[in-house]
Amino acid sequence: MSRLILKVAIDAPLRHLFDYLPHFNQPPPAPGCRVRVPFGRRGQVGLVVAHADHADVPDAQLRHIHEAIDDAPLFGAPLLELLRRAADYYHAPPGEVLVGTLPGLLRAGRPAREQVDWQWRLSDTAPAPDTLGRAPRQAELLRALAAGPQAQSALPVGSAAVLRTLLDKGWVVREPRDASTRQDPAPPAAPALTSAQRAAVEAVLAASGFGAFLLDGVTGSGKTEVYLSAIEAVLATGRQALVLVPEISLTPQTEARFRARFGQAVAVLHSGLPDGERLAAWLAARSGRARVLIGTRSAVFTPLPALGLIVVDEEHDASYKQQDGFRYHARDMAVLRARIEDVPVLLGSATPSLESLAHGRVGQYRTVHLRERAGSARLPRLELLDVRHQRMSGLVSPALAAAVREELVAGRQVMLFLNRRGYAPVLLCHACGWVPKCQRCDAHYTLHRTRQVLLCHHCGGERPLPPSCAECASGDLLPLGAGTERIEADITALFPEHTVLRVDRDSTRRRGALDAHLSAVRDGRADILVGTQMLAKGHHFPAVTLVGILDADQGLFAADFRASERLAQTIYQVAGRCGRGTQPGRVLIQTHQPQHPVLHALLQGGYGVFAQQLLKEREAAGWPPFTHLALLRAEAPGAQEALWFLGETLSLAAELGHAGVTLLGPVPAPMPKRAGRFRAQLLLQADRRAPLHALLRSWLPAVAQLPAARKVRWSLDVDPIDTY
Repeated sequence: MSRLILKVAIDAPLRHLFDYLPHFNQPPPAPGCRVRVPFGRRGQVGLVVAHADHADVPDAQLRHIHEAIDDAPLFGAPLLELLRRAADYYHAPPGEVLVGTLPGLLRAGRPAREQVDWQWRLSDTAPAPDTLGRAPRQAELLRALAAGPQAQSALPVGSAAVLRTLLDKGWVVREPRDASTRQDPAPPAAPALTSAQRAAVEAVLAASGFGAFLLDGVTGSGKTEVYLSAIEAVLATGRQALVLVPEISLTPQTEARFRARFGQAVAVLHSGLPDGERLAAWLAARSGRARVLIGTRSAVFTPLPALGLIVVDEEHDASYKQQDGFRYHARDMAVLRARIEDVPVLLGSATPSLESLAHGRVGQYRTVHLRERAGSARLPRLELLDVRHQRMSGLVSPALAAAVREELVAGRQVMLFLNRRGYAPVLLCHACGWVPKCQRCDAHYTLHRTRQVLLCHHCGGERPLPPSCAECASGDLLPLGAGTERIEADITALFPEHTVLRVDRDSTRRRGALDAHLSAVRDGRADILVGTQMLAKGHHFPAVTLVGILDADQGLFAADFRASERLAQTIYQVAGRCGRGTQPGRVLIQTHQPQHPVLHALLQGGYGVFAQQLLKEREAAGWPPFTHLALLRAEAPGAQEALWFLGETLSLAAELGHAGVTLLGPVPAPMPKRAGRFRAQLLLQADRRAPLHALLRSWLPAVAQLPAARKVRWSLDVDPIDTY
């Protein structure tokens, strides 16, 4: 007898869908609807993926769903197709993808209904505020409401309880706000596009359906204005736009600029928002009320029923790669979504990834260039400072100190970059050589002098700063090396009459702290800015005319094959923060390796020439983007269990056959112990994707059945961006 089977995805680390029967005497929920189902000894929220006429389990194991949560699918067929293909490509459990990418409140079963936006007005029986001398807060609210709807956004903090009291007394009336009556302030006049910007916008808008465009524009060339102009044209046709940014720290300034242009049509979505705000933004995008959605990587899976354009800003940024759970790359998912939904996608960067440059070279992406800065600004001049044999003040050479003083005397601002937070990466006993190490990681503690703690930057473990050596009881403990805390102290000592501002993860922990710091720089209340990569991208500091890169050697000798690419991107992104105003910019790069070929290639040919040389090296060496990788990681409490497990998986691959795929390892991870667990990895490499994914499809289910798989934590990373 034919019957309907629901194929349901459940957020669990199991690589298959689950079969259920519809609820008794109720219409079956459509694909894309959430359902409550019995799962083990408890209920679970799942997502219907498909209908089928047969089950993959015996009839005795089939159970009915408890209820359908949604009357209509949460998203349409194109987004469901994207999620299916993402799960297939990354070989991820389908529930982690289809359910795990929903906002947390929807995963918990919250109804997918937009909250009513209420407004308040005075009733005909409201008394005059002056008559409420014994109820000053009620009088204050009545005066605010009497001022009109525009005053309601500035109601005093804690007004909700007082408003309920006024509502109970019949003095105020609550009614839904009509979105059509809201008035956004007139947007500022858009700047005139340069010929290169206009050509870029026209190229994107001329695409009939899918087209992938790489906007290769130098820092300060006006890439954001290209995004805004293209989006403006898309919105005029009644469609929506999705804008991805790499980090939460970049979202506020992007949001402010987009809201100035598009008003209340803009919604923002990222993991730093409270659950309620995330759900509200998601639902506003789904309903079409939000015309422009700005978000970090997970926003790529947000429903947008009238999607017309996808923008990926700073497309090279490693933050677009999810590093745990469902390990996807948001840039690649954006391109796939654009293809599925038949819309253009615009990838922008001043330092494009080698993958995107390779796609442009073979015609998969169309590259458009912005080679000059907008307005009168000019690209900064890059110079190497050979600091060998120099008497240094911490990490500041005499030449750099003199250059900083020259800019400060002229009333200009300076930025000093060091991608290492804390005071010093190592604390050393001068008497016996003892160095405190994290007990849970193969790493030294970093000294954070402001908090008087030793902190592990890998597992987050910390301990109080010891007063003396644990080995010999000597009190002669020396900090070795420097982080941003130490640079801040050194620079303050060198220039005590000037204001120094440090911007890193430690100084911006409090909500709003980053915005306050950046405002201080833009308003001229800070003379010297010291910071990490938080300052490297996207920020506009027109008064900064000198950038000092304090330690360029950090990225020259890293083991990862992407180290040179990342170093070059960092240098150019940091350099792009200066010379954006009317004054020319200058970038001083301190190094002990002035003859290193990477630094010479960067200074002589710029990022574009350097990247093309690096592409040739990658091709010759057989590394991405000319080969394809997958990394099987394992970790366990003991030193050998992870290696033994990976050894079994290697034998299993040999039994299945892996023609066209090379397996390298197993070996300990570059950091063998982290957070109390021992780590190892096995690298898979192939010239073509097809044999790699064919092996993974047959291999992973067998790996999951190995007895050793239950004794270790293991995960697969397709297209890993590092092997750390």
